[in-house]
Amino acid sequence: MKISDLFSKADLDRIERATAEAERHTSGEIVPYIVERIDDHGEARWCGATLGALAAALIAGIVHLAGGFWGGTGVLWITLPTLVGAGAGYLIAGREAVSRWLVPADTLDRLTRARAAEAFIDEEIFTTRDRTGILIFLALAEHRAAVVADEGINREVPQALWDGIVVDLVAGMKAGEAAEALEHAVVRCGEILAEHHLPPRSDDTDELHGRPRIRGR
Repeated sequence: MKISDLFSKADLDRIERATAEAERHTSGEIVPYIVERIDDHGEARWCGATLGALAAALIAGIVHLAGGFWGGTGVLWITLPTLVGAGAGYLIAGREAVSRWLVPADTLDRLTRARAAEAFIDEEIFTTRDRTGILIFLALAEHRAAVVADEGINREVPQALWDGIVVDLVAGMKAGEAAEALEHAVVRCGEILAEHHLPPRSDDTDELHGRPRIRGR
């Protein structure tokens, strides 16, 4: 699924405005970050190929035993269906919904954390004056999300609050409402930061622009 399928220009504009409004009440710098997918998940394709080959071989064997369908074709009754099944499984496993099912959940979680940490560094979110940058990370194909806060925020805000935002983001992506979920997450982040004694300074400036970052991977 392409980012443009879920985020129109109007959606991105609305999220940017929500970010600016949220930052008016806190020293936090909120950075929305969206990727289409974290990885190509080649292991899912090969797993699909294996499952397809096994399933095709089993079906071919049952058909052969039941009615001698393959006649005198020798080993063709087992090799041809196996190859076809492997190819079909490989292609089917490339679909996002199937790939999410084939890749273990803990692997997707680990990849999400690693990609979010990479984005945190790439966008230099650690460079804010009071170390109050926060990244809201979405991986659309995997239906995964993460909230990564810098040390100035982590001293004040318990991780459980960010985990609650992640749950809502994932639910929004699964419902096809990623834009609305991200906007709500931005608003909620601003509320949490304001509630935990991170008010804006009198000389506060916009250190990290609030336009959502869009990446293919």
